[in-house]
Amino acid sequence: MQVTAQEDASQGKEFLAFKLGAEEYGIDILKVQEIRGYEAVTRIANAPEFIKGVINLRGIIIPVVDMRIKFKLGEPVYDQFTVVIILNINGRVVGMVVDSVSDVTTLTPEQIKPAPDMGTAFSSEYMIGLGTIDERMLILVDIYRLMASPEMGLSETLAAGAA
Repeated sequence: MQVTAQEDASQGKEFLAFKLGAEEYGIDILKVQEIRGYEAVTRIANAPEFIKGVINLRGIIIPVVDMRIKFKLGEPVYDQFTVVIILNINGRVVGMVVDSVSDVTTLTPEQIKPAPDMGTAFSSEYMIGLGTIDERMLILVDIYRLMASPEMGLSETLAAGAA
């Protein structure tokens, strides 16, 4: 039996769940290229503090963004759980440092609630909504909008990939 895209959409969308501090976030699994252990990065002079630097990923130099610094979630700690999620956004590759990755979760449209605007460091314009699974709540991030936002300083890079 074949499932059409229409039917598949009603069954849910998959999100990669990751932690930043005490909170759990989710991003569209289709934007994730791979998950790597944290490794030293090469710092770039005059880059914003949240851009940790760049890494060489099989011959491609990619920028690495530390999401804890970006969202002002305290001093980042790099340990055995720290990972870099390699994202592929419109053909451009970007690394995102997070505290840990937990699982891939499928959420149905009924499980995704609109996000309230609370004036936090994490603007609701970058949120798809809040995913609820029993007692667990995921802050669902629109990773394309976040990474392409002007304050990330990656918009030229991502726009070039979209062209």
